Parts: sequence; C-alpha cells; structure tokens
Amino acid sequence: MKKFILPILLFCIVNALGQISSGLTSAEKVYGLSKFWQEVNYNFVYLNKVNKEKWDSTYLSLIPQVQKTENDYEYYRLLKQFCATLKDGHTNIDFPNKIQSKLMRTDFGEYRIFIENIEHRAIITHINTSKKNIIPPGSEIISVNGLPTKEYIAQFVSPYISSSTRHGLEDEATIMMLQGFEGEQYKLKIKKPKGEIIELVVKHSKCSETEVFPIIDNSNSLIEFKWLKNQVAYLALNSFQDQAIDSLFITKLPELYKAKALIIDLRKNGGGNGDYGLEILKYLIPNKEVSGIKSRTRNHISTYKAWGEMTKPQDTLIHEEYKKAYLNYIGEYYYDFPTSIRELKTKEKRIVIPTVVLIGHNTASAAEDFLIYADNQPHFTKIGSPTYGSTGQPYHFILPGGGKARVCTKQDTYPDGREFVGTGIIPDIQIEITMFDYLNGKDPVLEKSIEFLNKKIR
Repeated sequence: MKKFILPILLFCIVNALGQISSGLTSAEKVYGLSKFWQEVNYNFVYLNKVNKEKWDSTYLSLIPQVQKTENDYEYYRLLKQFCATLKDGHTNIDFPNKIQSKLMRTDFGEYRIFIENIEHRAIITHINTSKKNIIPPGSEIISVNGLPTKEYIAQFVSPYISSSTRHGLEDEATIMMLQGFEGEQYKLKIKKPKGEIIELVVKHSKCSETEVFPIIDNSNSLIEFKWLKNQVAYLALNSFQDQAIDSLFITKLPELYKAKALIIDLRKNGGGNGDYGLEILKYLIPNKEVSGIKSRTRNHISTYKAWGEMTKPQDTLIHEEYKKAYLNYIGEYYYDFPTSIRELKTKEKRIVIPTVVLIGHNTASAAEDFLIYADNQPHFTKIGSPTYGSTGQPYHFILPGGGKARVCTKQDTYPDGREFVGTGIIPDIQIEITMFDYLNGKDPVLEKSIEFLNKKIR
C-alpha cells in the first residue's frame, strides 16, 4: 500500500496502525482476495461492464501485495480499492468491527469538524460551538497535507470508495476525507467565508465538547408534516426501513385531504423496503395498478458454458442454443424476472392533487423504487438533484478476520428498460444547493417547489 501521509506525519500514522493487530495469515489474506474475486466473477450482474482482462490482471497483481501487508487495515484497504474498481454502490467491502470501531472522522481533540460537498468543494458545515469564530461554518478546506483538496481526495480517498455515480462518490469522499485513527494528523489550509486563509494542524483524538454549530438535527422521525401557505401540505418521508411509516402516514390522511397541493420530501430517504413506500403511494395516485422495476440476474448453466467455449460469435446467428452457449461462456446470459405489476387497492379516498417530489443525492434504493412506481404520473413533478443511483439485490458473505462483503446480483431498470443505476433518477427541474444558499440558510429546492405549486393552484 502506498504511504500517503507526508514524512512529517509518518510517525503518527505508523503509531496509529500499530493499534490494529495483524491477525490474518498469508494464506487467509490470499483466500479473502480470491473469495471476493470469485464471487464477483460468478454473481456480479454488471460484469459485462467490467474490463475482464484488467480485472483478472489486477487480481493477479494483488496476490503478492496482500501477503506483504503489515496489518489487517492495510489488507482491507487493498480489498476496498479492488472492489471500488467495479464502480457499484451495492458492491462493497466493509472493515471488520475491530478496525471500523477505531476509525475517527470528525473528532480532532479540541475540534469537531464536519465536512460536506457543496458546489464540488469541501465545506465545513458544522464545528464545535467554542470554535465557530475560529473556523466559521461555510469555510472551505483548500488543501490537505500540502496537496490541493481535490488532488488529495482523488489520490487517497476516492480510490477506496465503491459508488455507482460520480456525484455519490464525490459526496462520500468529501465526507470521509479526514477519516483516520487516533493520533493521525492532517495539515489543513482553510479559506474562511470572507476570504481569510488560515493553516491548521489537527490530530485525531476524542473531542469532549458535544455541542456543535449550527445544531445538527439528529431526530429519527420517519415522517414530518407541516402546512405551508395556500394550503400546500409538506410531507417528508425520511425512511422506508420501518413499516411504522405506513401507519404514521394513515394518521395524516385527514389533514392531507384538506390540501390543494402536496410536497413529498424524499431527500433524506436512503431506502429500506419498497413495499412500505408502495403502501403510501396508493393513496397519492389514481391508478389501481402500477408497473415497478424491470429486473434481471445472471443465469449460470454449466454445460452451456462448456459448449460456449467451442462456440464462435458468428455461430450465435445460426441457432438459439448456440447463442445461449456463447452468452454463458462470456458471462452474459441473463434471467429476466417477471415484470413487477402491483395492485393498489384501497377503499379510502385518493389524493390526486398537484404534487412535487423533492429528491437529492441521498434518495436511494427503495426510495428510488418509489419514484419508478410513480413514474409518468401527470400530477407528479420531481424537483432537486439526481438520486443516489444504486439499487439491486446484494449477495452477502464474510471475509477472513470478520470483514463483510456484498456483490450486487440484480440489475434494476425502469419498466421500459431505461437505466438509472449509474446516473441516478433525474429530476424534472434540477436544482443544486449553492454556497450562497448554504451561507444564507436557504433551501432553493423547497422554495422552487412552493413557487411551482402556487402557480398550479391559482
């Protein structure tokens, strides 16, 4: 693994890595690498998009590298880097708990620093209250360890993150850019909102100050409801992880029936169970049935694969069996699941009024399924930024040392075959948060939605 910390910081990182025991044998390390490589070859639904020659050559080059890793952290970093080359948000490798529990992201002794990607810049969005005048929220980290921030992220953060979309990768890499172990330190150059530039060396250790500015909303409410002007109802559906959201939604129906227009906010919804969202959707559209995702998975028939070794591409034009054999051989023979048509039965009144759905980079998985079921509804308009752009059915397995891995086995598209994995679901009206918006506490996505709906109900 490359030593990416500058020489003046090398002692700190070596000392920090000493906290992670090297419990894995050389054989176990090779087995873990090979296990992941094997499961990808056999199960990864997007293998057709992978340069297979490069994939195999990378695997071969990693065999001696993993054996030479000095500790389990370095070993898993190599596995994560290998996994990230697949560029899929539902195909991941996770550190064992003994490593993950020791990693720190926001605590730097006397500082607590929270970073987000705003306008493709690493912006400090929250800071512990006592330091808010030293590093005001809205300050930008412009260099790390002597490198421009974008270059630092590109070299030492992004290559270890699995993501289906560029925006998802950029968001996560920015948030995780200063993750490290206790004692690990970073030399930062920070540009304050008014242009002043300061330099700061921060070192990971527990910060005793819990209050941050601005206050972070840590509420885990599944639903948020409020009234806006002109009888516009605002309803945030923040997660489909808990079925309780369906019963909570039912309690809001009497209020929703009074609305002239509706805003559904899915910007915090990272998914869960698509059926929970569908149970809500049935009250919001006139349809008695809807079409959901179109799915396929790779199909393995060993004998066909053996025959395919002797089949040439031109033979596939002669007979369907030759085509099956050849596709099995190259790993591109698929099973198409039946089209997902869902009945939406309810005796209750349906709420078919002008509706805006707010979406963003954190709208993911089952929340994206919700959007696909709601596609082409004439009274629905999507406003915001592209969604996370990753879904599917992962196959999970354990790696040596307690790490976890998953490989995406199912490709999902719109019913008509349009792809959204890799790009995200694109809003009808696209709006990104700017630094001006952030510094002035504005929510341009919500503001645009209100403006849009007020024109509809006049």
